[in-house]
Amino acid sequence: MKNFHLPLPEETYTRLRAEAARAQVPATTLARKAVDEWLRQQSRKARHDAIAAYAKEMGGTQLDLDTELESAGIEHLKKTGKATR
Repeated sequence: MKNFHLPLPEETYTRLRAEAARAQVPATTLARKAVDEWLRQQSRKARHDAIAAYAKEMGGTQLDLDTELESAGIEHLKKTGKATR
C-alpha cells in the first residue's frame, strides 16, 4: 500500500469526517473507497466510449452487426420486455 497526501477543501474534509463518524469507519477508508469507485467508473466509461467509437466507425462496413442477428436481438428484447440502458 502506498501513502498519498491529498489536501482537501475545508468543506470536503468536514463532510468526509462527518460521514466517517456516522459510518464508524476511518475517513481514509471512505476516501480510498470513493477513489476506487471513481476509478472503476472512469474505466467503464473509457471502455464504453471505445466500443461506441468502434461501432460508429464500423457501422455500415463488413464488420457491422449482421442485420438478421440484430433483428433477432430486437425481437428477443421486445418479447422479454428487457429495457436498454
